[in-house]
Amino acid sequence: MELSLYQQDISDSVTRALREDVGDGDITARLIPAQEQATARVITRERAIIAGIAWVDEVFRQLDPQVSVHWRVSEGEWTAPDQTLFELQGSARSLLTGERCALNFLQTLSGTATRCRLYADEVSDTGVKLLDTRKTIPGLRIAQKYAVAVGGCFNHRIGLFDAFLIKENHIMACGGITQAVAQAHQIAPGKPVEVEVENTQQLDEAIDAGADIIMLDNFTPARMTEAVAHTRSKSSGRVKLEASGGITDATLRAYAETGVDYISIGALTKDCKAVDLSMRLT
Repeated sequence: MELSLYQQDISDSVTRALREDVGDGDITARLIPAQEQATARVITRERAIIAGIAWVDEVFRQLDPQVSVHWRVSEGEWTAPDQTLFELQGSARSLLTGERCALNFLQTLSGTATRCRLYADEVSDTGVKLLDTRKTIPGLRIAQKYAVAVGGCFNHRIGLFDAFLIKENHIMACGGITQAVAQAHQIAPGKPVEVEVENTQQLDEAIDAGADIIMLDNFTPARMTEAVAHTRSKSSGRVKLEASGGITDATLRAYAETGVDYISIGALTKDCKAVDLSMRLT
């Protein structure tokens, strides 16, 4: 994901975060003389992949452009416990007012990137691509999907507008897989069309209908291995296959070894654990 394309989203997200936290003013920071200057450093208390530098920079740019932010790590870098991530210099009031917003972004996105890197490393030799889903924190869709990419995984679709994902309820409402796929190609020619299937009969119908990607929902690894061989034989490799549904740390490797092209995992974004960060004035 090219971050520069989403600068407006970063700016908007930070504006909302500052508005909800600062409101009409940080009354605790007013205890400090307005002219007081300070320096601070932010450390991580645990091993983590760092993601979210642009959001931290934007917090202090909006809050007080006079604050200097000096990064000691790079985006996507593994960090160790107690390692300094960045240092701040400027108004003591501004440093303390911006602390929580900045760390909220950094801890959440770093937590997402860290989980993704661990998953990606687990299957790095299989050739499968791990995909995120739309199960993201409301308001942080772009931010989390960016962190997924930093962690070495891939984006499925950004939202409901950039690709078709025809699921059980869509199939029922359209009158069948064939009808749904045909309508999709008419509505938005050139947009990827993916169909979720639950058995071999639906798999064959989706292939024949012209789906680009087929999601194998809740297949066992054994059934998925059979589906991969069947699909490649029938479509001459044209159709890509995606595994989805109930895939965990314990079963990820088994699914990756079935030969599927993609594995989508909601836990990459919805179950991420924030990284433990701390800021101290120095």
